[in-house]
Amino acid sequence: MYTVNQRPAAWLLVLTGVICTLVVVVFARLAYGLVLPAMREDLDLSYSQAANLGTVTALGYLALVMLAGIFAGRFGGRLAILLGLLMGALGFLGLSLASNYFVLMALMVLLGFATAFAYTPLISLLGAWYPEKRGTIIGLANSGVGLGMLVAGSLIPWITGKYPDNGWRLVWILFSLTALAAALLVYLVLRDPPGVDRSSQQTGKTKTRSVYRNSHVVTIGFIYGVVGITYIVQSIFMYSFALDVGISAATAGRLVALMGFISIFAGPGWGWAADKIGHANALVICMSLSLLGTLLPVFWPTTTAFACHYVLLGFSITGLFTSILAASTSTVQPVQAPVAVSFVTLFFAIGQLLGPAVAGLLIEWQEGFQLVFALSAVLMAMGIVLSLISARTRQQNMLFQS
Repeated sequence: MYTVNQRPAAWLLVLTGVICTLVVVVFARLAYGLVLPAMREDLDLSYSQAANLGTVTALGYLALVMLAGIFAGRFGGRLAILLGLLMGALGFLGLSLASNYFVLMALMVLLGFATAFAYTPLISLLGAWYPEKRGTIIGLANSGVGLGMLVAGSLIPWITGKYPDNGWRLVWILFSLTALAAALLVYLVLRDPPGVDRSSQQTGKTKTRSVYRNSHVVTIGFIYGVVGITYIVQSIFMYSFALDVGISAATAGRLVALMGFISIFAGPGWGWAADKIGHANALVICMSLSLLGTLLPVFWPTTTAFACHYVLLGFSITGLFTSILAASTSTVQPVQAPVAVSFVTLFFAIGQLLGPAVAGLLIEWQEGFQLVFALSAVLMAMGIVLSLISARTRQQNMLFQS
């Protein structure tokens, strides 16, 4: 087993984690909603077609997320992260050049592959190096989500406004270059924790199955599924909802950037808080704030309500990601961490697969966005109940392990 002195500096791991998260979570998944209006107009896509592009990304994520965990367990998280970033760079570059709808779908699937291979092994690797500060380290790394939304919310509307004909293609090119830079940083900085017998991990089927039977891990998985559905729908369609009620693209972009700015600081704060007050309590608070923020534009579709939405999401969403991912490994052995993270992320990926497809159909059927976000709020209420249940299942599993 490693000693503290052998560990890489925490700040260096966090910096690398922030940049990787920015690329494979924000650029590969969440920023699509900001690129969408210009891309949809230029390519003459319907809302259903646009939603399908978000759906197939989730399908790619779902298809490989478990394989990515097994791959990282056998060959190391560092190699998995590198492969994910390179797939992302290729997908971004292809999107900057393609116009055919089916080619676009294939490239969006590739972005899903990229996120599966890069993000979950990254979280497992960070938690393995600093298990005693798991929530704090993961929270700091997840501040890359906030930083990415700040950058995307500021930069994308400006680029697409300044270059109306091909600005969205320039955005994908910038994303590709950033992914290559992140891959270089990972190659230079990251390494796998020593002391893990990977061959025994692969043959230890009983240990792997115990993760799937862990009631706490399964409960966390269902909570992550709720987040997968609701947050991807918010990230793809809330910006379009704001434009639909008459808010300018510049104002809506600034609100997204504000959410990102708040998230930069909220992520580490929630990581620290989750380590202190418990993951279940942090999940209840964060899910409640998300629910409130989602309902406000449904009942009052005004600039003020949208501003409150993005502020509340900025305070809460990284707390959800951080608490869920930290909780997923809290009742399993360190060697099982990649499988546990991948397993709960499977629920998240299924949610992201279903969310955009159903939301796109509902938006076209209702010719509006209110119903979609009202249903999202109902799901978040279910997430609050599951978060309360997770405290009991965690205690039961800790007692069982002891």
